Amino acid sequence: MTTQSSQPSTPTTAARPRPKRGEGQWALGYREPLNKNEQTKKDDNPLNVRQRILDIYSRRGFDSIDPSDLRGRFRWMGLYTQRAPGFDGGKTAQLEEEELDDRYFMMRVRSDGALLSAAAVRALGRVGVDYARDTADVTDRQNIQYHWIRIEDVPAIWETLDAAGLETLEACGDSPRPFLGSPVAGVSKEEIIDGTAALEEIKRRYIGDPEFANLPRKFKTALTGHPGHDVCPETNDVAFVGTVHPDHGPGFDLWVGGGLSTNPMLAQKLGVWIPLDEVPDAWEGVASIFRDYGYRRLRSRARLKYLVADWGVERFREVLEQEYLGRALVSNPSPETPVAATDHIGVHEQHDGSFYVGLAPTVGRISGTVLLGLADLIEQYGAAGARLTAHQKIVVLGIEADRVEDFTAAVEGIGLTARPSNWRRNTMACTGIEFCKLAIVDTKDRARDLVAELERRIPELDVPITVNVNGCPNACARTQVADFGLKGQLVMDADGRQVEGFQVHLGGATGLKANFGRKLRAHKVTSAGLGDYVTNVTHAYLADRRDGESFADWAARADEELLRGERALVAS
Repeated sequence: MTTQSSQPSTPTTAARPRPKRGEGQWALGYREPLNKNEQTKKDDNPLNVRQRILDIYSRRGFDSIDPSDLRGRFRWMGLYTQRAPGFDGGKTAQLEEEELDDRYFMMRVRSDGALLSAAAVRALGRVGVDYARDTADVTDRQNIQYHWIRIEDVPAIWETLDAAGLETLEACGDSPRPFLGSPVAGVSKEEIIDGTAALEEIKRRYIGDPEFANLPRKFKTALTGHPGHDVCPETNDVAFVGTVHPDHGPGFDLWVGGGLSTNPMLAQKLGVWIPLDEVPDAWEGVASIFRDYGYRRLRSRARLKYLVADWGVERFREVLEQEYLGRALVSNPSPETPVAATDHIGVHEQHDGSFYVGLAPTVGRISGTVLLGLADLIEQYGAAGARLTAHQKIVVLGIEADRVEDFTAAVEGIGLTARPSNWRRNTMACTGIEFCKLAIVDTKDRARDLVAELERRIPELDVPITVNVNGCPNACARTQVADFGLKGQLVMDADGRQVEGFQVHLGGATGLKANFGRKLRAHKVTSAGLGDYVTNVTHAYLADRRDGESFADWAARADEELLRGERALVAS
């Protein structure tokens, strides 16, 4: 495959209209940094900060850290300063980033869809217990995320992770963020193709490669060969989705330009067939287009989705084939879309006769202690290992049939469950104001309280209903594609006081009926009133739905009065 330099020469493809200089596209000769983030990356490759952490900052302490490293390049090492205590949500947009900095860090550890051995899970637990005040969250990017990390402890943490085959490299930053891979790759009875080898090769070639360490912004990858599309491919910058060609057999379709945040877009499907061994080349081509043609002036327009929207998928494919791959891709209709993404919770038989068990923490919050307990159970029951999921869950693979029931009973003792309620199974939450400098409201604790409320009020449901809770507009918890998507903001309560609350998106979905949730004009819900609101709307759905009608379909047609939760219907 043709490799482009980090600042390529102008392509020779047929002349196209030159965009305004302000877009800052390298491939068109506009290479001067147009904002402070681009300047920081030009001044020094962010990958170089690792050595400064080891040699200087970890030895001299927090006050020795250069600001351009602290609030810029540290992200390439999976490190962000966490939110200092004492600042409410009203301060989030009023104060400069440095004013919200604590002297501790959030740290993300990549899993990239890999099977984590008992030793790897134990290493993750050990870091949480020894260095992170026993924190550990499973994120919807299949990361483990810690808090309260001291800069002095980072070298020791890296040693622990390195010994277990884990790393934090490029877990954040304008880089190839951690990959999403099918949690049941290689074992599922339904799987079309196992893409594990492709993800491993992409990681081997490109993570830590300076050629891909300066992208316009974050770059999110997903790959699955499972027909349940268990990695939310629609919301990623690049996704490889299992498909079958009538002549060539199993391979992958290529989807590009997905992303949420304040201007959500679903990925567009190229309708191609790519064999397993050519997936890394195709990934490099898409990442290179983003690097070379991506918009670098405004951070708010620096995601790949904006380029794909402007170009259209036909032109994107043309550039990929002609300028980067040097060959045409094989056309093939995109694969059939499932009604909803598969989450793999519960007990499922593998193709080899053993079983995998999907486990649910509550909104992804676990601890180092839980991970240590899970590592012990993986060893005790002879499991192959664990994978994290795109829904803040954990799947343990390779348990023999006669040990499954004992294993599912044992995990209850460490705070996990293979038989969660709808609400525990289908509720996600981002980090929120507890640690995140962008957040406006609390999410983790409020979401856990909400799960407990709903389990008490509506303990049984015959259909799944999802609740995604986000602390700000950035949609880290995928608010726009949930049945109840809750976007944190400050709202007025009945007494005219400013309190924590949420804007509501209703009936969003991925899968066959992928769409962004319906918003109601001037409709906000206080955090304190969230339990009443979700209860009322859920009861209204159960009473008013038609036969076989999903929550998303009902929300699209329901009277606004019902969606506002102002009239509580109860099914007879």
